Amino acid sequence: MPREYPINRYRNIGIIAHIDAGKTTVTERILFYTGISHKIGETHTGESIMDWMEQERERGITITSAATTCFWTPTGMERNKENEYRINIIDTPGHIDFTAEVQRSMRVLDGAVVIFDGVAGVEPQSETVWRQADKYNVPRICFINKIDRTGASFEDAVASIKEKLTPDAVPMQLPVGEEENFKGVIDLAKRKFLVFDGDFGEIIKEEDVPSDMKEKVESWRSEMVEKVVTEDEELFEKYMEGGEISEEDLKKVTRKAVLGYKVVPIYCGTALKNKGVQPVLDAICNFFPAPADLPPVEGINPKTEEVSKRELKDEEPFSALAFKLANDPYVGSLTFLRVYSGKLSSGSYILNASTGDKERISRILRMHADQREELKEIYAGDIVAAVGLKGTSTGHTLSDENNPIVLEEISFPEPVVSIRVEPKTREDQEKMGLALNRLADEDPTFRVEGDIETGETIISGMGELHLDIIVDRMKREFKVEAQVGQPQVAYKETIRKLADEEGKYVKQSGGRGQYGHVKLRIEPLPEGGEKRLEFIDEIKGGVIPQEFIPAVEKGIEEVMDEGILAGYPIVNVKAALYDGSFHEVDSSKMAFKIAGSIGFKEAYRKADPVILEPFMKVEVIIPPEYLGDVMGDISSRRGEVECTEETKGKRAQKIIRAKVPLAEMFGYVTTLRSLTKGRGNYSMEFDCYKEVPQNIAQEIIERRK
Repeated sequence: MPREYPINRYRNIGIIAHIDAGKTTVTERILFYTGISHKIGETHTGESIMDWMEQERERGITITSAATTCFWTPTGMERNKENEYRINIIDTPGHIDFTAEVQRSMRVLDGAVVIFDGVAGVEPQSETVWRQADKYNVPRICFINKIDRTGASFEDAVASIKEKLTPDAVPMQLPVGEEENFKGVIDLAKRKFLVFDGDFGEIIKEEDVPSDMKEKVESWRSEMVEKVVTEDEELFEKYMEGGEISEEDLKKVTRKAVLGYKVVPIYCGTALKNKGVQPVLDAICNFFPAPADLPPVEGINPKTEEVSKRELKDEEPFSALAFKLANDPYVGSLTFLRVYSGKLSSGSYILNASTGDKERISRILRMHADQREELKEIYAGDIVAAVGLKGTSTGHTLSDENNPIVLEEISFPEPVVSIRVEPKTREDQEKMGLALNRLADEDPTFRVEGDIETGETIISGMGELHLDIIVDRMKREFKVEAQVGQPQVAYKETIRKLADEEGKYVKQSGGRGQYGHVKLRIEPLPEGGEKRLEFIDEIKGGVIPQEFIPAVEKGIEEVMDEGILAGYPIVNVKAALYDGSFHEVDSSKMAFKIAGSIGFKEAYRKADPVILEPFMKVEVIIPPEYLGDVMGDISSRRGEVECTEETKGKRAQKIIRAKVPLAEMFGYVTTLRSLTKGRGNYSMEFDCYKEVPQNIAQEIIERRK
């Protein structure tokens, strides 16, 4: 089968933002204008197409990133297949508890539309998703939404983007009116006033710029042109000599600047009132990269351990990254893939290069939220869902058997909150094990530990809402009834100083004995590092044979998993094995594993062990009159207030930025409501682990005993 759309007319994009900025509403408008849906679904009435899970519709928030495909011909071009672009969209959640969904989507996107609330401007989660986009070098376009809301200010929102995110943000439009007077937008490149007419804003009329705005438009336009033309020497010279830069030239050089991360175009409108969405679709087609515009993707050849590259072309050997697993009630387990190179037919065998196992792709589906279309063949640049993959997890690479490559995996944060779940009946017990394992396969930030046989199961995640949704899905999708305990903080343990100790395991009991003897030195690793354990083999002259050394490391790791002080996992430790002895007959891997764990426990107790707790970055937005009460409450929760700011606009609000231990934040929403008569709101995200004060550490240890 030939490729339906050339690769240069593919756009793989994501829509990212802070919770409630209107991501899903924007996506619903995009689906309507591109003809994918024939009516507009609204988040607030629980009818949006992209939020298809029951929990999403009830809560009015996005939980899982949903993939969909639509088609668009940029304004001004004749509407036919030759001019049409295929846009693969991933709608991502805004709530910090589902940060993994944003992160995994970002890894496979080629461009991102970042939505901002016209009243709030840059919010905490906007900063988080922006940093994630920076990490993966994703070109961006900004859309300032909700310009029609009371208190909205385009200029304040632009200022907050430039100040907090990037000085390279450049408005491409100006709103005509704000709040209830918002009428449309001015396209600065064309110098035209765009009015969105018809029942759903589907008819765009170009009018002349209102006379009272001409001066402002020229001032903003020259600022925009100046920023953009610096990316092209010829145009820059022409501009400096006073030449007029055409709309076509501006378009070309803006695309070059966006692809080089030098410019971030800003658009504005109100998705809910159907104004301003189509110009964003035009910008996606005009400015974002096609897969072929991107540099070759790099990975490691698992056979040779050498760096391997793949051009994003159909002729190259097949390679794809599995970025998400989902359970579909109709077709079973789905694996979402981003195809980087080559092509593949359904029914063929491929290699999971991450595990070394062969997999058969029985069916390939193009997803449209919860609808699906069967495909016979897929090509470079496609984002699809595969059915029938048994051993593939998030982050695994699928590749051609004869040309294996392992692409860079996706790293996820550690869970910070745990709860105990207990099945109500024996029948629920069996179903619960299956349900939790399925959900853990889908979500890399969700962990299941404990013994399902005894009913003592502990589940961990990124926040209360995250675990709430997991339990809800377990009840609805898998019909498991369970009792849920109180949320618990995921503490960790570490050491503060260097210690030296030996571990000896000797057992004689008729026949062959056991002998293992090690000398260990342990010390803390620098704070904030990625490593949990750095193990160093300093054995000289074969005092311990090479085959026993990995067993010592294994013994240390097992102790670190279980913890010593209060039974929490141990982190940030450097352990050096520098001496020991062995017995020709009695030594074994098991004996050295036990000796390693004994030695580590002894050294750990001497190394000034401490308990660490997760601290959250908290941002509280309140009316000014409640500032004193709310700051006092934060201090009583062991919080450190870092700064207070004031929002711009008619109804100025106070913003408190603080760092607070997670243990003190459970149920905070209720307290904040009562302190501010329901007018305050807050958001929080994980920041770092810090040492627990001695008196609280003692309480934690007693409680665990």
